[in-house]
Amino acid sequence: MIDNPSEQESEYFARQQFERMKKLDEEKRKALAGKEKEELQKLHFMRCPKCGMSLIEIDYKHLKIDKCSHCDGIWLDAGELEEIVDDDTGRFPAFLRLFKDS
Repeated sequence: MIDNPSEQESEYFARQQFERMKKLDEEKRKALAGKEKEELQKLHFMRCPKCGMSLIEIDYKHLKIDKCSHCDGIWLDAGELEEIVDDDTGRFPAFLRLFKDS
């Protein structure tokens, strides 16, 4: 004669199954998020955040800064503004401090 599983055993296995499904769902979500991030990066890489046109790298001092081919906007990567004003004295460094995190 086969014993039927107790209510606690059934609950335990149901919980185990739920946790496995939850973990699989999370892994799928992360994989999709990674793919979505790659697609967005391909779509927006070297595009002007203002008008969406192509950005062109131009040489300025020892840096390569990005200039929009359409609206002539200038875009800097993290840390480039600080490098540009490192040698400058006067009001500009004080102005720059307004944008730094406290």
